[in-house]
Amino acid sequence: MEIAPTIKYLTQHTNDEIHILVTGIGLMASTHALTKAIFAHHPKAIIQAGIAGSLDESKQLGNVVVVEKDTVGDAGVKEESFLSLFDMKLSSPNLFPWKNGMLCNEDDLLAKAGLPVVNAVTVNEISTNSDRISYYRDALQAEIETMEGAALHYVGLMEKIPFLQVRSLSNFIGERNKTRWKMDKAILNLNHELQKILKMIS
Repeated sequence: MEIAPTIKYLTQHTNDEIHILVTGIGLMASTHALTKAIFAHHPKAIIQAGIAGSLDESKQLGNVVVVEKDTVGDAGVKEESFLSLFDMKLSSPNLFPWKNGMLCNEDDLLAKAGLPVVNAVTVNEISTNSDRISYYRDALQAEIETMEGAALHYVGLMEKIPFLQVRSLSNFIGERNKTRWKMDKAILNLNHELQKILKMIS
């Protein structure tokens, strides 16, 4: 649904260099689908495109952004406060591909996209709890939330393949009244920018 206009566009503009992959929702589905596709197609670059929730209420819904830094927000334990795997010393925040607990996209594609650059958090549970939302916004400095982004960053970095995470903002995190979401506008803008990027890199 999120990239249907671009799928239609690509069927009308044959390009054997572009392969479409619908990974499914969540970290596990995305990691498996991406890894399988990489070994099948050996891509020169990977673009992940979809909608996202915004943790920054100053941002306008429908805007399209690219992600520089991503991390997994809910891997850890909740005691008096939330402790990540890094906080518990179960893993090093600087063990490759991590840098200070973040998965960083340092490829030139980020600048070439010509879109606002943000930091993201990837979650397994869509956030509605105000304490958890504050943790993502304040401690992790995340501006958007997705359920697949960190999978792209992790696999891309591990396999040394340039990647780009492109997201449009459909809603503010914590807002469950979907009449206030801007899904149609987000999808329209996402596909407009995605097609521009595909033309640029191909």
